[in-house]
Amino acid sequence: MTWHAFTATRTDDTVHTAVEDLDDAELPDGEVLVAVEWSAVNYKDAMVTLPGNRVARRSPLVPGVDLAGHVLESTDPRFEPGTSVLVHGYDLGIAHHGGFATLARVPAAWVVPLPQGLTTRHAAAIGTAGFTAVLSLDKLRRAGVDPGDGPVLVTGASGGVGSMAVAALAGQGYEVVASTGKTAEHDYLRALGATEVIGRDALADTGRTLSAERWAGAVDCVGGETLAAVLRALRYGGAVAASGLTGGANLPTTVYPFIIRAVSLLGVDSVQTPIEERRRVWASIPQQLPASTVDAMVAAEVGLDELRGVLDDVLHARVRGRVLVQPAAAR
Repeated sequence: MTWHAFTATRTDDTVHTAVEDLDDAELPDGEVLVAVEWSAVNYKDAMVTLPGNRVARRSPLVPGVDLAGHVLESTDPRFEPGTSVLVHGYDLGIAHHGGFATLARVPAAWVVPLPQGLTTRHAAAIGTAGFTAVLSLDKLRRAGVDPGDGPVLVTGASGGVGSMAVAALAGQGYEVVASTGKTAEHDYLRALGATEVIGRDALADTGRTLSAERWAGAVDCVGGETLAAVLRALRYGGAVAASGLTGGANLPTTVYPFIIRAVSLLGVDSVQTPIEERRRVWASIPQQLPASTVDAMVAAEVGLDELRGVLDDVLHARVRGRVLVQPAAAR
């Protein structure tokens, strides 16, 4: 059986990408063989094409940290042929061939049955970004941040996770303030449900240990100085769910927000989330991110041959929302 894939191969200080025809011997180990109907482009997928990156842990690699499709073969009785499924996280697209291919063989322990109310296209459009956003909202709820408590800030709001977080929070009745450095995206974020959109300068370091109390909670997709500014301005008992580091891995803060205002910093990991929690969160997603909302975030649909250009656009921040990949599209 021949399958088609977009591959990234490291050679010395370069990474060569290509669309190739592969055979069965090049499928990785796993109990479930999936015919991939849809994948989606994430920042991590673009990073594996960079020379010297520390993301990819095998070469050649088929990137694609999201995939959705139907089961072709399975040695696990929970996943019969024809079952619609989705897979993301763990080693997919990093150390194990991922979703930028017509076929994917994966461990059964990574597989999520497609929840009722989702199509495979809808699931891929939500993908890791939407899962991270809903997981962030779930953690805020558990920390006691409820609709009506006050404004909830979303940083990096025009990105994949940020856009999904704005939509999910607004859909659950929260007052959402979106922060973005892209002035052209203000109308887009308001259409997703943001009641206010602010620029990065509104979160600039004031030099004060604590700022005026403003946010009941926050979803931070940026990290660095931005996360420090969010912590300084959380209301008493507030919480921030942090999942990103595009603004830097260092956190220049003090203990004062934690010991003076009793705020909480909640770490959000979408990669190694235990499978039962992953399945539980996905079961709630159709209600929190309906298809009509997610469709508004889809910027384009591409085939494998168009991926190289899209990945470059992602690296240069030229993409808003989600780009879907249809591996079996006509070549």
